[in-house]
Amino acid sequence: MPASQPRSRARDRNNVLNRAEFLSLNQPLKGNQESRSSGRKQSGQAGATGAQNTNPKERRQSQQLPEEDCMQLNPSFKGIAFNSLLAIDICMSKRLGVCANRASSWGGARSMINLLGITGHGIPWIAGTLICLVKSSTLAGQEVLMNLLLALLLDIMIVAGLQKLAKRKGPYDINPGLLDYLTMDTYAFPAGHASRVAMLSKFFLNHLVLAIPLRILLVLWALCVGFSRVMIGRHHITDVLSGFVFGYLQFRLVELIWMSSNTCQMLISIW
Repeated sequence: MPASQPRSRARDRNNVLNRAEFLSLNQPLKGNQESRSSGRKQSGQAGATGAQNTNPKERRQSQQLPEEDCMQLNPSFKGIAFNSLLAIDICMSKRLGVCANRASSWGGARSMINLLGITGHGIPWIAGTLICLVKSSTLAGQEVLMNLLLALLLDIMIVAGLQKLAKRKGPYDINPGLLDYLTMDTYAFPAGHASRVAMLSKFFLNHLVLAIPLRILLVLWALCVGFSRVMIGRHHITDVLSGFVFGYLQFRLVELIWMSSNTCQMLISIW
């Protein structure tokens, strides 16, 4: 036994890993652990005191900033395609806004384009429908006029609701007119004039007996009124196209809930 002890000591002495410079490979030093733990405690205390000193608003902002500043490094194909189409729509709409102001290339025709837009406004059509309804003496005429009035009111409510949801502004910073405020047509998407003229043209083509030239003129009038809103700078191209689509859908809705002659007579008697 006494001989084995000197041998083990000599073996430990000859082991390279037992030297002082290699001790950190086997186990961390106590001084380093203490310094690290003390540093963590101090940083934790400093963070706690800093968090107590900061206001709740600043803490809320500091929590939200990383989410707001983050970037999507790998966008999807649908996102790239949508953003590209949106950029093309904005660029083309700005180029076609030739009557957006007096300094535009077609600024002299601005009053005429405004007059064309008034022909597709909701207030003149509602007023005209009410006047014709008062003067009408036939049951068939009153039935058509009452359903037309229903279609106009539905168009104003649906377009106003969709615009409040989308809240998309036009390509140019143009304030809406008085008639636009009356019909709550203050945003760009969808175009209220486009939906209205599409619904009216489809309504007249289905319920009025018109010659072929008049039918062609009716379709051309709807197209001119819709795209005049792009020329005047109030709507984008996609706003007008979506307005045409919504106008057709509104016509289909009115056809589904079409009021009969008896219902129209009852409503007229109450009124």
